[in-house]
Amino acid sequence: MRKYLLIVQGLFFGILSVCHAENIAIKMFPENGATDVNIDTHLILTMTEEATVRQRGFVSVYDRKTGKLVDRLDISIPAGPTQGQPKNPVAQYTPVPYIYKSQNITNRNTKAGTPSGVNAWDTGRYQLDIIGGFSDGFHFYPIITKGQQVTIYLHHNMLEYGHEYYITIDKGVIEGFNGIRGKRAWTFRTKEEAPDSNQRLLTVSADGTGDFSTVQGAMDFIPDSIASEKEGYRVFVKNGDYEELVYFRNKRFVTIEGESREGVLIHYRNNEVFNPHPADIKTNEVRGTFPSRRAAFAADNCSDLIFRNLTIKTDCKGQAEGLLVNGERNFFENIHIIGDGDALQANGSCYWLNCRIDGGGDTILGRGPSFFNHCTITSRGAFMWIRNTEENHGNVFVDCHLKGLSEYAEIGRLPDNKGKNYPHAECVLLNCTLENIPAYGWGRTDDGAKTATILEFNSHDTQGQPVDISKRNLLMRQLNPISDAELIGNYSNSHWVLGW
Repeated sequence: MRKYLLIVQGLFFGILSVCHAENIAIKMFPENGATDVNIDTHLILTMTEEATVRQRGFVSVYDRKTGKLVDRLDISIPAGPTQGQPKNPVAQYTPVPYIYKSQNITNRNTKAGTPSGVNAWDTGRYQLDIIGGFSDGFHFYPIITKGQQVTIYLHHNMLEYGHEYYITIDKGVIEGFNGIRGKRAWTFRTKEEAPDSNQRLLTVSADGTGDFSTVQGAMDFIPDSIASEKEGYRVFVKNGDYEELVYFRNKRFVTIEGESREGVLIHYRNNEVFNPHPADIKTNEVRGTFPSRRAAFAADNCSDLIFRNLTIKTDCKGQAEGLLVNGERNFFENIHIIGDGDALQANGSCYWLNCRIDGGGDTILGRGPSFFNHCTITSRGAFMWIRNTEENHGNVFVDCHLKGLSEYAEIGRLPDNKGKNYPHAECVLLNCTLENIPAYGWGRTDDGAKTATILEFNSHDTQGQPVDISKRNLLMRQLNPISDAELIGNYSNSHWVLGW
């Protein structure tokens, strides 16, 4: 009799579980009742079955003490555009230089979509999140699923230190899931205090064991425009998968260093379609232009930064930078950048050492100057579209390896661009390995760029043999080791190229 009752009881509870929800959350992160949680945490559910998000319902965060609604995600709102915006015939370039003000602009004190320049309000009905003080906001995915894992992305900077929160999820947000209700079903308490302001080493760990859980969280903590290297910060990123859109501005004297290049992956699905420029503002590459929102990782108006041992990637195709950097005296070592069109956009002086850059075409874009030393670049289309003015040098490659991934992988191109071109564009190749590069080398160059400087010295194949230069574009000048010795020496000197 006793054995019979146990069997019935087991069946009874099994039936209850099935009736409660077809897809059950078997794990929560942070755990229910967790303490010392980072304020930049994501919310993660692990389900019993593969998860599908439905475009309905809310995810809400409440302060447990006051009952106040702290943040809410309306899942019925689409993440962002899926098609490019129509061309606006009356759009103009920014009539006045864009001003990078140092202000504490967050989702808590500013409505996302507030114009930060002369652009109009964005009237599109998409998800919007202020990231890195950019009030115009970014379109973003409030929930990302991977198999059984559901990651919920709250709006940035909404949680505070020393607060206890509870989470509710409406039934139907996740297909087959009955949701989470009540003040006790999913609660956690954040760390009591921020890191010590005198602490100059910050640790980022995706599992929540560091000072921050995201790269963005650490960069938000660091003050703008630090005056000297002595006051600078080091952000150490532990190995992990960091699926986050990173944007920060006005930072100086910060080192972002990963535990290993292969082990630290910072990536996001972003491109010009998903986060386009304002409809009433044309994009341009001169100083003072309106900031771009299409990169997976952007360091905007930043100087004296050091990046080491990271992989930065966009998960989208199209005009999609893995990394976009605007500023001066920025140094990159052992970084892997993965993008598509315009995989890397660099505006302002940058030094690249032992880096790898993989792109789909116009793989390196920007106005320079950039000095590439022992870097590997792969591209399916043109390796670069350099747009420097006479104010500075362009792209200089020393002992680099350029590997073409298609028959269209020419070294660079200079077509007219909306009625303008770059007569002072500059590209220099010194002692580089060229693999699967068309014999003509440099591609289309329209009349407006016939005065560009394209120099080549001692290019060789993977076996160390000189490449055939007999069919080179006439714009490409071959340097002589004797008569051009001084010029070769100058271009080999990063200080001469970059000014630092």
